[in-house]
Amino acid sequence: MAGVLFALGLIGLLVRRNIIFILLSIEIMLNAAGLAFIVAGARWAQPDGQVMFMFILAMAAAEVSVGLALVLGLQRLYKTLDTDAASEMKG
Repeated sequence: MAGVLFALGLIGLLVRRNIIFILLSIEIMLNAAGLAFIVAGARWAQPDGQVMFMFILAMAAAEVSVGLALVLGLQRLYKTLDTDAASEMKG
């Protein structure tokens, strides 16, 4: 199940051009990794999976705050959330 979620997040990350959908895809990938840690911890009866999931939650919270700052900056500067329009390396 975690592999399917991770694959869906990766496909969404590679296919989408909107920065909000890209950030949502990253969140799906992080949740898939957290699910894998929880399942592995439960399989071996160790609390390590739950501890790693807490770190993943903290990292996801930091990613949301940085992502929101990026979204606001892109919207103000380029008037769009399309990542191709914000590319400075056009050639």
